[in-house]
Parts: sequence; C-alpha cells; structure tokens
Amino acid sequence: MRLQNVLGRKGEDLAAGWLTERGYIILRRNYRFGKAEIDLLAQKGDILAVVEVKMRRAGHLQPLDLSIGQKKRNLLIQAADHYVLENLLDVDVRFDIIYILHFQDRYTLEHLQAAFSPY
Repeated sequence: MRLQNVLGRKGEDLAAGWLTERGYIILRRNYRFGKAEIDLLAQKGDILAVVEVKMRRAGHLQPLDLSIGQKKRNLLIQAADHYVLENLLDVDVRFDIIYILHFQDRYTLEHLQAAFSPY
C-alpha cells in the first residue's frame, strides 16, 4: 500500500474516532457514487455530516475552506443527495472538513463544520 494511502487511512481513522467521541455515529466510510467518494458519513441527531478528511504534514498552510475545489464539492453534493435518497433519510445535510496536521507521531485535528454550502 502506498504511503499516501496509509496516511489517508490513518487520517480517516483519527477523524472517525474524534467524531465518535463527540457523539456522532459513523454510518459509512468511503461511500462511492459515480466519480465521488465521501470519506465519512456521520450522523448526530438530525444532522448528517458529509465529511472530507484532509491529512497534511505540518507546515502546510492552505486555508481549510480552499482545500476542496468546486468540482470536488459538486461531486460530494451529488453523492450526498444519492445517499440520503437511497436510505430514505430525513436529515439536514452539512458538509464538513476535518483537517489533520501531522508531524512525526503527533497529530492536530481541526473540524470545520459547514465548510461549504450545497447551494
């Protein structure tokens, strides 16, 4: 397995654990629809969080809200719509980014809720 895949998996594991500790239920990991992949689908109450996990080395300075381009956003929105309809969910959908910086064996996590709007 490539190092990038290992780090991505580690990031998703950290993000899922962090969300679970805060009362979210992880419904799906790596949900695919068409060309889209949603890293985590997590529910807390009537909120479905569509979570994109970004793992970066310390020193990476790109702002969180710019880490997902418009094309990726559109794909995430389509995949989230499909998931909600497929599972007949009555939820509010929110698009979040969990950004993890790592340096050696230390990790810093930042959760940006409602990082972008589907409209």
